[in-house]
Amino acid sequence: MTTVKQRTAAKRKKALAATRADIVFDTFNTILMILICIAIAYPLYFVFVASFTDPYIVNSGKLLLYPEKFFISGYKKLLSYTPIWTGYKNTILYTVAGTVISLLVTIPGAYALSRKDMFGRRQLMFLFTLTMFFSGGIIPMYLLIRGINIYNTIWAMVLPGAVSVWNMIICRTFFETSIPFELYEAAEMDGCTNFGFFFKIVLPLSSTIIAVMILFYGTTQWNAFMNALMFMSTEDQMPLQVILRNLILMNQVSSFSTDMAGLDERLRLAEQLKYSVIVVAALPLLVIYPFVQKYFAKGIMIGAIKG
Repeated sequence: MTTVKQRTAAKRKKALAATRADIVFDTFNTILMILICIAIAYPLYFVFVASFTDPYIVNSGKLLLYPEKFFISGYKKLLSYTPIWTGYKNTILYTVAGTVISLLVTIPGAYALSRKDMFGRRQLMFLFTLTMFFSGGIIPMYLLIRGINIYNTIWAMVLPGAVSVWNMIICRTFFETSIPFELYEAAEMDGCTNFGFFFKIVLPLSSTIIAVMILFYGTTQWNAFMNALMFMSTEDQMPLQVILRNLILMNQVSSFSTDMAGLDERLRLAEQLKYSVIVVAALPLLVIYPFVQKYFAKGIMIGAIKG
């Protein structure tokens, strides 16, 4: 028969082995996560450093840890390019207006689809989901925009993408899991109407999902590119992304040859402009993202709870 001391020693040995295994596992995971973070973060850091570095050094393939041979001609040309400020203004306008309209459509629509007592909600959800796999295409969309007379207007930028079915599914899942139907029944017994319940109870309890939708729709609108190319015809209506793309194309065909010393300088400017444009376009989102990161994580988890 085993003694108490032997059993105790066996338990300690087992616990020690488990502890060592946990340490090895945690160490491996930590190292792996650090390597993944470096692989993701360094390209962003490289672009930022390269935007201030002499293009000859950048093109040499050298590992850049800090700006070498300071070169800021790309930023000078970029910030002196007048249309870029118009592009910023347009992008901010489209982002704010588009996000507001998307929220006004998505939140009530998702709430309605989450209600178990809504007639035909499964059929409607099926039709919405169908559009995620099949669409009319670019030409029918272009003809529609022309046909309803919103071509080359702000509405052509904010209405076609006003509803994302994926975002609606996330919102519907949130309402189904966070707003119990019994809460509505209790409110109804107290004389609360459907509209009253939505505005007085549902919306105050939905600050998290509203923040998530602001982040998702705002990011999408800020990066909008194809709609502007298809539905805008004048430069003063173009968003920032298109203006920056046009600036690079113009430089590639030597549009700046009248105010530059020679071919060598043009090539250096062309190389640095690529990095400077990325920094200017992404900087606002990179500055805002750390403050809304927790909502982004919550949005991913909400979508993972239930399809």
